[in-house]
Amino acid sequence: MDLTRTDPEPADSESMDSVRVGPEPAEPAPVGLVPANPAPAEPAPVGLVLVDLGPGDPRMAADVAPLIRALRPRLSADAFTAFAEEGHAQGLRFTVAYDTASGRALGAATHRVLATSRGRLLFVDDLVTAAGSRGRGVGARLMAELERRGRAEGCVRLELDSGTTNVDAHRFYHARRLTVAAFHFGRELEPDPGTDGGPGTEGGVGTEGGVGTDADPGRDEDPGTDADPATDRGSAGR
Repeated sequence: MDLTRTDPEPADSESMDSVRVGPEPAEPAPVGLVPANPAPAEPAPVGLVLVDLGPGDPRMAADVAPLIRALRPRLSADAFTAFAEEGHAQGLRFTVAYDTASGRALGAATHRVLATSRGRLLFVDDLVTAAGSRGRGVGARLMAELERRGRAEGCVRLELDSGTTNVDAHRFYHARRLTVAAFHFGRELEPDPGTDGGPGTEGGVGTEGGVGTDADPGRDEDPGTDADPATDRGSAGR
């Protein structure tokens, strides 16, 4: 033994193991081994056929009403029928996306062409996808069809409203290059037997706060359909 040696002897493997701190290094998983908790698979895209429906078609009550009423919780079945009849007479169209395999209605859009001082618009009143079918391309297919129809009708813009808390829908629209171009203002109108609510009254056409007072009409928004943002999901709930 060299008694003059001052540096410590190298520890053998046993002593090294006895002072190891931290977890043992993980062994590589065997090739082809499936993890115990694999990430959920993305829903597969569905084959779709788009159909326009109107009042009197039994599929309006069976297929369209449940989708729109999921978006508008306060809308009763009878109110939906009345709305569909009146809206259709005003030019509102109902486009429904059906699964080609099952025949189920997976989404719907209500839309109309509007002539405005800012040009001809395709306005989307409602856009909704069935809860169990989101993320499968239904909303994207409907949006693509709406854009196609807008161009065919000579529209210069596609516009819609979306509830302020409906962030999932906001992400969907931003991903499709829709922009937030204006604020949408509204208030409830209670029946007032003392006035006729016609032009010249507060909030009427041409008065302060009414239609036609925006100094920049190019940035104004058309009135939407979200009467109760606190409960509705906006005109684009998906």
